[in-house]
Amino acid sequence: MTTNPTIRRRLRAIPALLLLAGAACAPGYRYTDAPPLQFRDFDYGFPVQAALSGPRVAYIDQGSGDQVLLLIHGLAGNAGFWRYNIPELAQHYRVIAVDLPGYGRSEKRTDYPYDMTFYAETLHRLIDELGVRQVVPVGHSMGGQIAMTLALRHPEQVSRLVLLAPAGVEAFQQGEGAWLGNVLTIKGMRENSEEAIRRNLSSNFYNWDDEWEWLVEERARMAKADEMDQFGNAVLRSVKGMLDEPTTALLPQVRQPAVIIYGKYDGLIPNPYLHPGHTRPVFEKGAAAMPDARLVEIDDAGHLLIIEKPGEVNRAIMQFLGN
Repeated sequence: MTTNPTIRRRLRAIPALLLLAGAACAPGYRYTDAPPLQFRDFDYGFPVQAALSGPRVAYIDQGSGDQVLLLIHGLAGNAGFWRYNIPELAQHYRVIAVDLPGYGRSEKRTDYPYDMTFYAETLHRLIDELGVRQVVPVGHSMGGQIAMTLALRHPEQVSRLVLLAPAGVEAFQQGEGAWLGNVLTIKGMRENSEEAIRRNLSSNFYNWDDEWEWLVEERARMAKADEMDQFGNAVLRSVKGMLDEPTTALLPQVRQPAVIIYGKYDGLIPNPYLHPGHTRPVFEKGAAAMPDARLVEIDDAGHLLIIEKPGEVNRAIMQFLGN
């Protein structure tokens, strides 16, 4: 029997691509019996604005400063995932947290590609529309891969890179990618029980706390939202986009100073089914491949370190940026 706590945690973990994918396995509880939560009604605790068209992008804009942080959430997330980071960061910087197209309160259309290039180009346009010369993209998970794509395609707009448990560093073979691309279904997203949602979400943390029950409620109630199918389509295409536009081989071309910040007990990277092992070697290899990158490990944290350890994450970001 395996006794190493890191390996035990990996065996319990469900990959990020499966976060919403499991079929219902028990009757619903409080939240699944509650009224639907429409995406337009998501409450992030901050005023939400909108910009652009085709697609319309919702975003939070807080604070001021010489440096502008562009917070980019991960797969199946939204701008509200940064609610514990924004208040402190906004004391030092202008902080813009986006809902990527297809997610949260942003526009959702079935004819958008939702790949890494689409997201990077949308953010490029948003930066221009907001009149910002340069940003520091702060990307979590899939958002990290988008941040790297933006930096590679529009280096003039990116001064530094903050990559939080980023996708796009771990390499996948073609057959592995096909497996990952087939595990997620819109039906599975709709039919997840509250019990399964809570179990799957908790695998993203080192120690789950009831403080984060809002995540369970959001997942359970949005499954009945009017735009759920459009959201599901965006998630499916985002997965395909990550696999079709890998950034692993492009890391040597990332010229901006970068930092990779990750949770020591990340149960999702490396993929526990395809590449069982420890997290640190994956990100050590990624940081070594970039010309100017450093590595920061957050103890007692899993994949959703921005929620589990926001203070430590904020301090690592501010230290990297010179505050």
